[in-house]
Amino acid sequence: MISLKQFNESDAQSAQQAIAHCVAIETWQTELVARRPYRDILALQAVAAELTEGWGKEALTLALKAHPRIGERPTGESSEAQASRSEQAAVQESDQQSKEAIRLGNLRYEQRFQRVFLIRAKGLSPQDILLALEQRLQLSAAEDIEASVQQLREITALRLQEAIQ
Repeated sequence: MISLKQFNESDAQSAQQAIAHCVAIETWQTELVARRPYRDILALQAVAAELTEGWGKEALTLALKAHPRIGERPTGESSEAQASRSEQAAVQESDQQSKEAIRLGNLRYEQRFQRVFLIRAKGLSPQDILLALEQRLQLSAAEDIEASVQQLREITALRLQEAIQ
């Protein structure tokens, strides 16, 4: 975590490194850095949200390259892996039956939509995740892209909020 002052004053490469784990979409990262300085956290968050407005299937595909399956323990020491471990803590600590249900749900989802199930897991119980997974499996492909992009926006905003204070 860094302060807004540090983010505003650091060189572009360091600033981008500080937010790279928020989302694996380089254009979002570079544009957020390019618009510095921010007068306060609310201004930073507003610009960050504005930069997500045009996201669609292409942005989702890029971002999913850095997202592990829900329920699988992310490996490595990258900032993305560390964030995912924190966000999925409740799933990692759940009982074996819930983990298996999520694993099977992931497989069904991936067979149906040909991509990893994405959900803002922080604060959700395994049961919440399973319910959302079942609901998302009922959506059309276009509806699920919209739902996935919305989840991506929420994950990005949450990670940014935790990264810069």
